[in-house]
Amino acid sequence: MPRPIVATIDISALKHNLRVAKSHAPNAKVWAVLKANAYGHGLERGMRGFAEADGLALVEPEYALRLRELGWRKPILLLEGVFDGADLATVVQARLEFTVHCVEQIALLERAGLGSDPTLDIHLKMNSGMNRLGFKPDAYRAAYARLRAIPAVRNISLMTHFANADDPLNPGLPLLQQMQRFEQGAAGLPGERSVANSAADLMHPELRADWIRPGIMLYGATPGAASAETFGLKPAMTLTSEIIGIQRIEAGETVGYGSRFVAAGPMTIGVVACGYADGYPRHAPNGGPVLVDGVRCGIVGRVSMDMFSVDLTQVAGAGVGSKVTLWGEGLPIDEVAHAAGTIGYELMCALAARVRVVEVGG
Repeated sequence: MPRPIVATIDISALKHNLRVAKSHAPNAKVWAVLKANAYGHGLERGMRGFAEADGLALVEPEYALRLRELGWRKPILLLEGVFDGADLATVVQARLEFTVHCVEQIALLERAGLGSDPTLDIHLKMNSGMNRLGFKPDAYRAAYARLRAIPAVRNISLMTHFANADDPLNPGLPLLQQMQRFEQGAAGLPGERSVANSAADLMHPELRADWIRPGIMLYGATPGAASAETFGLKPAMTLTSEIIGIQRIEAGETVGYGSRFVAAGPMTIGVVACGYADGYPRHAPNGGPVLVDGVRCGIVGRVSMDMFSVDLTQVAGAGVGSKVTLWGEGLPIDEVAHAAGTIGYELMCALAARVRVVEVGG
């Protein structure tokens, strides 16, 4: 018999969230982002959930090729581009579009001897202030010209990535300052524009362009500023388990490694079959939210590899076999992440291979 921990992936929620993304930008095309194994939801499930997207975007070339094997015929975009010249022929054969963000990648294309048949669709990335990948605005036009001179290059799209779309007045880098840098650096250059991530799509209609690139919102978590539910998003992943043991302790007794939790009085403690080896954050604090039989409870003690403990004192009738919701339907993943000092993205992506996955709503 398998352990009782299960991740339920709701394909209908993925479809719903894509419709929400499209409704906010009805005149734009959509790159649905599937990086990190579709944010932990599974590549094939993401492909089916986002079947109505105009294209799929990710960073892993091997996953892009897998999408082709699975039957995806629409565009696929490699968001970090090509890492090795040896991979270029494979990328071209699979009809993959890719980002160019540095002079080394341009030089790779110049040396590649790709012939004169224009087949490559390039996405030229600008570093408009995030200082991660891309050409600075004052170098952007020269990069464009070098790409345009390569006979094999067919289309060049123009893109950037926002650092603070969920915090537009951030004093370190205001959102509008990034957009102004992009517009100035790309002024007069032909090509489709792609700037909006999830937060920009949901909250900044003035910044949507030819394409949007939603990521986290497609999986039912918030990109910031408000709850996912407020935006009309549905959780696509629900992680559940069961109580596998009960302990009754007295005042002064401790729970877990390091004995960081000390009971102030008599308590009923439930042991949950889930730990950091399943992807649950080890640093989740005392009081971190969990549902047991639909009742909100708090974590007690340190999360260990395979299990952690919760306070069942207020849950009448709870015992071995009681259902535990760790995040998802009824308990937003963002709330769990916030309590643990992280973000919902990390929890989704950290789901371990040993966790059994089932699908619904397909």
